[in-house]
Amino acid sequence: MGSLSIWHWLIVLVIVLLIFGTKKLRNIGADLGNAVRGFKNGMRGDSEEDKSEKQAQPPVTGKTIEGEVTDKTQTKA
Repeated sequence: MGSLSIWHWLIVLVIVLLIFGTKKLRNIGADLGNAVRGFKNGMRGDSEEDKSEKQAQPPVTGKTIEGEVTDKTQTKA
């Protein structure tokens, strides 16, 4: 009673196929694969989109701009 045999797993697989159907399981698998692929691309970091964004930004000159933040709305006390 401790471990499940191959027959138990086959019965579970047949029940899952009957409940969900092969098309829905295929879609779930494709969605999961796309999610994993997107995660790997995100972890890699330097994709073509990142490179094009870095080239489009102006170079940093190292100058500091000083200013004061003011509130646009006047509250009446």
